[in-house]
Amino acid sequence: MVSSGILRRLGFIGLVCFPFTAALALLPSAQAQDDVPALPEGATEEMQPDLTDPNNLRPLTQDGSILSLQGGQRLMAEASSAIDAQNYPMAAKKLQEARQVFNQLSNFYQQLASSFSGIDNRIFDAQRQKAIETAEMRDEATYQLALVHRAQSQPELAVPLLIQIIRSQNPTRELGKKAYQQLFELGFVDAPYPRPRESQPTSSATPGS
Repeated sequence: MVSSGILRRLGFIGLVCFPFTAALALLPSAQAQDDVPALPEGATEEMQPDLTDPNNLRPLTQDGSILSLQGGQRLMAEASSAIDAQNYPMAAKKLQEARQVFNQLSNFYQQLASSFSGIDNRIFDAQRQKAIETAEMRDEATYQLALVHRAQSQPELAVPLLIQIIRSQNPTRELGKKAYQQLFELGFVDAPYPRPRESQPTSSATPGS
């Protein structure tokens, strides 16, 4: 069984948000591009906020947003606090929510990148990089969730998550190696990876020979 100390040493993203399910209900539904709300009666275009002004903060850059890196990071921090208190059910809930947030973000950024492919390389590269970064955060949340399941003596829940990480990260990357090591410790796989280096034969030659 994994202790809370081991979970802390394996490291959380030290990076707090409304419960995910409640917050999703607050997100506006998708609308057609031509469905633009009319200005209030008596209002003029000049009365609308200037979105090019950095002083006018955009909603998804503010601390209260769930669909943002900050929102996912707050959930990770809450999960870390729950682990410190050995409240594993709460930790698992927060990690699952963080995992969903990062996964959504990664998918959205990837879709944007694909839309700008061959049109604007600057936007394509920026969105593709964000998709990669949020996918890595998703995989980190998934790894921590697998550790929490181990701490709860639920290896059957940890194994599928660990395999997802290896498929996403590749076994040669650090998080992929850590996920495979967990599978080895659980007894799901028999061969260690990376393989231990074989003992090199000691040379019998003496200096100067």
